[in-house]
Amino acid sequence: MDVRRRLRFPNPVNELVARTVAAGVLLQALAFLVTRWPLFLVTLAVGFVLRVLAGPRWSPLALLASRVIVPRLPFAPKMVPGPPKRFAQGIGATVTTAALVGWVADAHWLSFALVGLIVVAATLESVFAICIGCRVFAGLMRIGIIPASVCADCADISTRVRERAAAGGS
Repeated sequence: MDVRRRLRFPNPVNELVARTVAAGVLLQALAFLVTRWPLFLVTLAVGFVLRVLAGPRWSPLALLASRVIVPRLPFAPKMVPGPPKRFAQGIGATVTTAALVGWVADAHWLSFALVGLIVVAATLESVFAICIGCRVFAGLMRIGIIPASVCADCADISTRVRERAAAGGS
């Protein structure tokens, strides 16, 4: 199997899996803030990096969500474009890696602040289906920083609008 296939991020992505992963991230982030145990920073940062590189293929949390938890939920999959979710995972990787570096550099206040941001973002995603990284991605597409070719489904939402209308407008 070639490296590009191994590093491919899924597109589309099941939003239920993304929300379940966000719930796991939220629990890990809260565990760090409560225990101050740096191993939680390591698992957060490594998990985000693995998900950016290959989606759920290498991330234990994403594998648990996609193969164990979500298939047992009584909800139909809700497919959404992958590139914005990958972008959001990249933001998470950057923030948690910075938090880990802050911890190692003895700037614990920085680690707590950055993990606090992760708590906010993970809560919004897991509870309310509001993906901050996805919204930033959409804004960057609107102003032309991210070209439409990166996410054709994001640039033309007419297909999703038609699918929702055909499904009863939900």
